[in-house]
Amino acid sequence: MSDQPTQLDARRLLCPMPVIRVQNQVQKMSPDDILQVTCTDPGTRNDIPAWCRINGHEVVDITTEGNDIIFTIRIGHDG
Repeated sequence: MSDQPTQLDARRLLCPMPVIRVQNQVQKMSPDDILQVTCTDPGTRNDIPAWCRINGHEVVDITTEGNDIIFTIRIGHDG
């Protein structure tokens, strides 16, 4: 498990690209690692949590800073 979250910038990308970028990054990570994803597409508020549920990952937090939507995801053991 990494001490620092892995950062993924998915700003200015529209569906389905943010989810595809998350999927590609998660494949390089280990269970219990933390991924922090920054998006601007409002649809990601539904899409990323849904993808995480389907694939066994946990959305730990969702925050908003200006136009940025920031997801904190814990990588699951089944994903």
